[in-house]
Amino acid sequence: MAADELDQDLRRLGGTDHDSPLAAETTRFVSDSCRILRSAQSADIHEDIRDARMPPSFEQAGPRARLHFAPGQAQAGIVTCGGICPGLNNVIRALVLTLWHHYRCEDVLGFRYGYTGLTAAPPEPPIPLTPDAFVGAMSRGGTMLGTSRGPQDIDEMIDSLVRHNRNVLFCVGGDGTLRGAWAIEERLRERGLPISVVAVPKTIDNDIQHVERSFGFTTAVDEATRAITSAHFEAQATLNGVGLVKLMGRHAGYIAAAATLARTDVNFCLVPECPIPLEGPGGLLDAIERRLDRRRHAVLVVAEGFGQDLMLGDSERELDASGNVKLADIGPFLKKKIQEHMAKKQKPLSLKYIDPSYMIRSVPARGFDAELCHIFGQHAVHAAMTGRSGLMIGHINQHFVHVPLPEAIRVPRRIRTTDPIWQRVLEATGQNSYLQPATPVRGQH
Repeated sequence: MAADELDQDLRRLGGTDHDSPLAAETTRFVSDSCRILRSAQSADIHEDIRDARMPPSFEQAGPRARLHFAPGQAQAGIVTCGGICPGLNNVIRALVLTLWHHYRCEDVLGFRYGYTGLTAAPPEPPIPLTPDAFVGAMSRGGTMLGTSRGPQDIDEMIDSLVRHNRNVLFCVGGDGTLRGAWAIEERLRERGLPISVVAVPKTIDNDIQHVERSFGFTTAVDEATRAITSAHFEAQATLNGVGLVKLMGRHAGYIAAAATLARTDVNFCLVPECPIPLEGPGGLLDAIERRLDRRRHAVLVVAEGFGQDLMLGDSERELDASGNVKLADIGPFLKKKIQEHMAKKQKPLSLKYIDPSYMIRSVPARGFDAELCHIFGQHAVHAAMTGRSGLMIGHINQHFVHVPLPEAIRVPRRIRTTDPIWQRVLEATGQNSYLQPATPVRGQH
């Protein structure tokens, strides 16, 4: 990717006329000139180096020595949108604590039920957020502010921000939320209103570009492995036992892939990005049969978005409130197809289907994710206090960065068949030896 293909335009509300209240002795202030390269591989930046060009990069996130808002002057609003995931309360807490304790900004409102809380007639009024509001909140899943899906009137939401005297808005959510944040940002600029919009990426599917690992993902994978463990024991207990586990993943199979690698008893990992035919030699049903003939049990992990083309035609597809295609349920469909195939072959089968999909996203964040939530929240506040706007906090090459929202929503993150994670999945499962006619492979689980 050439440097000019990467949107690097960061918006500012104005100058930075105020000193940061953070102590210089204990704070590593980040210079605006600090950049983090998009790729860490020399081959990707060779041409840029040869031509004395700056390789594609993002501005490094972190506290600045000079601020746009004077300490105590930022009046922030927070919304959480879309589906829940582990860590939302942790992010809200991080935003509030950083505003209060580091920047002395004690006027923070939480808008209820996503973007609907910013409309002219919200379902509930906004609530003041103080450090005391989080007593016991970290042990709960979900979001203390509530959430919703679907777009709202942009001018209504901006009018609500003006009515509540907000000059900073933090939007915590996924692709649809980020698009909404950018729509608000663009309209704010058209109306000449000095309100900063900063987004914190939230996606249980880990499918937002320029975010290597989103908060809550590791906790969700941990929960998913519990279901896989049960499926494996069930499958082993009977002749021709099959454990089928459906996990979340509308368009990206990162949870399924990571859970497969974390619990390597999986024999088939099925993700939306890598379609597999069901019928015929080398198809999935034939592969499962050959696996059972060889090993007498099998474990399948399927992402919810896999196989949609096998179940629905384009004319049958409905949209949800966010404009996403409503998914047909791959779990029962696949279960029925496996049962029919084995019955046709007159072979015994004991299939156990486990669907923990919503359970894995509703638990509280665990250690690594709880830490990650706090870092995302802190960086979002640091960015807003400098007057930056229209950006998302990203995470690339072990560094947190400022990603312009147009770049964040330009291309979704997906598994490619050449990605190392997918190569590791294929090596761990050995599924290609069953999906393609092949001689027996020794040492497979």
